[in-house]
Amino acid sequence: MTKRRILFLCTGNSARSQIAEALVATKASDRFDAASAGSKPAAQVNPLAVEVLRQVGIDWSGREPKGLDAVGSQSWDVVITVCDRAKEACPIFPGRPATAHWGMEDPAEVVGTEDERLRAFTFTRQLLARRIDLLLALPIEKLDRLSLERRLRSIASDSAAS
Repeated sequence: MTKRRILFLCTGNSARSQIAEALVATKASDRFDAASAGSKPAAQVNPLAVEVLRQVGIDWSGREPKGLDAVGSQSWDVVITVCDRAKEACPIFPGRPATAHWGMEDPAEVVGTEDERLRAFTFTRQLLARRIDLLLALPIEKLDRLSLERRLRSIASDSAAS
């Protein structure tokens, strides 16, 4: 079976897209080569993103945000945006990958106590984990690009109701 290449895009590549990349890399490294990038990469991966991944046994320390220039010329099978600003700034990728938008609130924008902020990051990790589990349940090898796109796009609405 050929590994599929999946890219998660966000603005800063410091929280949502990093969490998504880490979850796919951990849950399905035999099926996917996962990466993430941002349209305006932050200086560092948010420490709370690293913490909520550590809580589920994923060591994501030492990672650095990447910009679109690091991934834009590569061929991807699937490109998923996880924030509205990245969706608007999403470039055209070679090879016409299946695309979907899994928009969600940015946990890094939550203002409050450390516990409140950590809860926001935990919720983001849980939401992404549900969506990724739905992605991994798809018979990707049997779907044409347009069918895959429809199924990927429905994951955001299906998992929001969970």
